[in-house]
Amino acid sequence: VEWTDAERSAIIALWGKLNPDELGPQALARCLIVYPWTQRYFASFGNLSRGNPKVAAHGRTVMGGLERAIKNMDNIKATYAPLSVMHSEKLHVDPDNFRVIGYHLIVFIGALY
Repeated sequence: VEWTDAERSAIIALWGKLNPDELGPQALARCLIVYPWTQRYFASFGNLSRGNPKVAAHGRTVMGGLERAIKNMDNIKATYAPLSVMHSEKLHVDPDNFRVIGYHLIVFIGALY
């Protein structure tokens, strides 16, 4: 991906306004409710209600991954290579689920701004 200076500035400015510790858990919890088939990846988490601390922790992990991408905008593919292998080969996560969680992040960000 090639970013213009304006795009980079907009991404960094928006990220600076977000609270990843709040946004990630909310987006993941909503994803698990709206798209129940995504729950199969989190069976070890137990009850997947909104108050589940493991869901919240993984939501924060997702946001940490996005922060890594923002810090490595010129090399996103290499930055995500190990994570991609883990999700595809070890965890067998359908890649479409990343679009789904992204959608829920957009919904929450849109509600804030």
